[in-house]
Amino acid sequence: MTTQVAGQKMFLAGKWVHRDRTIEVRDPQDNRMIDTVPAASREDMLACIEHAKEGAKIAAAMPVYERMAVIHKAADYIEANKEKYALTIAKEGSKTIREAAKETERCIQTLRISAEEARRIQGETIPFDQMEGNNNRVGYYQRFPIGIIGAITPFNDPLNLVAHKVGPAIASGNAIIVKPATVTPLSALLLAEAFAHGGLPTKVLSVITGHGSEIGDVLVTHPAIRMISFTGGVEAGEEIVRKAGLKKVSMELGSNSPVIVLEDADLHDAVESTVSGAYWAAGQNCLSVQRIYVQQSIMSDFEKSFVTRTKQYIVGDKLSELTDIGPLITEKEAMRVESLVNEAVDKGAELLTGGKRNQAFYSPTVLKNIPDESTIAKEEIFGPVVLLYAVADVDEAIEKSNEVSYGLQAGIFTKNIDKAQKAIARMDVGGIMINDSSDYRIDAMPFGGVKKSGLGREGIKFAIQEMTEPKVVCYKLSN
Repeated sequence: MTTQVAGQKMFLAGKWVHRDRTIEVRDPQDNRMIDTVPAASREDMLACIEHAKEGAKIAAAMPVYERMAVIHKAADYIEANKEKYALTIAKEGSKTIREAAKETERCIQTLRISAEEARRIQGETIPFDQMEGNNNRVGYYQRFPIGIIGAITPFNDPLNLVAHKVGPAIASGNAIIVKPATVTPLSALLLAEAFAHGGLPTKVLSVITGHGSEIGDVLVTHPAIRMISFTGGVEAGEEIVRKAGLKKVSMELGSNSPVIVLEDADLHDAVESTVSGAYWAAGQNCLSVQRIYVQQSIMSDFEKSFVTRTKQYIVGDKLSELTDIGPLITEKEAMRVESLVNEAVDKGAELLTGGKRNQAFYSPTVLKNIPDESTIAKEEIFGPVVLLYAVADVDEAIEKSNEVSYGLQAGIFTKNIDKAQKAIARMDVGGIMINDSSDYRIDAMPFGGVKKSGLGREGIKFAIQEMTEPKVVCYKLSN
């Protein structure tokens, strides 16, 4: 909804600016307006890109020690104000205050790792004399920044996933323009505040708030933008790829994450890990545990324990330290999840617990005996819903895990190294966690998927590889 109320400013080329048109930012818990942000225009984005052309030159000329110092100062600022950052994440999004505090800590680590990786942007010598007739040539390759990066970020990690794009971009000497999710722009603006406090030169970073329909295409299609880094849904990602033209694209898209639990697993650990992995951020997590394939011999015990643990989760006020699950990002999203569950139940799925909606809240839900033709069996749920399946053995579990069109991360619980290795070799995913849930991640690891789960890899070192290009240098020496 667009209003004429003045509130927060956006960060355009290093300057904080108001606009007459604004967008309301509402708390999904009670739909209360907590702030407004500018609704940038197409002209704003075009102006921002022009500034970023200069910003890219400024960033590329910054020596590595200056880049490192700026990023560390930004991390220091967040650490000194981490309660404010966590509270902002919790208010504008779906996370509980405990989840928001963890995201803030991860953001600090993401930035510190980015600063350290700046010193490791290295090339290699090339033995040109490997080819006959080139004995008098020596050289190497070095990496250089690609220029301007356009980042489009999601609502579910409104601070850390922005840092995952901004940190590596600045570490590698690029300019970056961030278009945050319309419903959660405040955390991204706070990240810009940290970099402004850290002394980042103007024009290197912009955080432009507005409607994607108005400013998104300008960012995606502009020839001066050399890379689009997108985190979000598959349909939006496919549309961006079609429109982007001749530029790099990094896509972290959806998933339908499977976890396998075999009969030799530590049952208590498997239940605790998968329940946590399923309901973190109300299930609005690309790594969220969605499908669990349990060996038939332990299915009864696992199901009973999983449902019992699920029922213990407290749904309620995000700002209470006691709350485990807050609301979905909007009531519309809760209604979408409700519709998916109802469709599956209507087709014969058994509802073990949950399945209830109260405005934007949706209770943690467990289903079993899900018909294959149910939408929920194949697509990403992005809500607090788990599907339980009984399987005969690890081979059937792997086969069923691979049947969907996604492949981000997976998990397997087993003490048998041979069965674990079989899953590692045969599962079509970008990452597999042994004796852990599919949602395990540290910010330094390569992160991304196969099939419809995306293109390229995030994780600071790997994002820097995407955000730089190799340049070959060869000297022909006199004899």
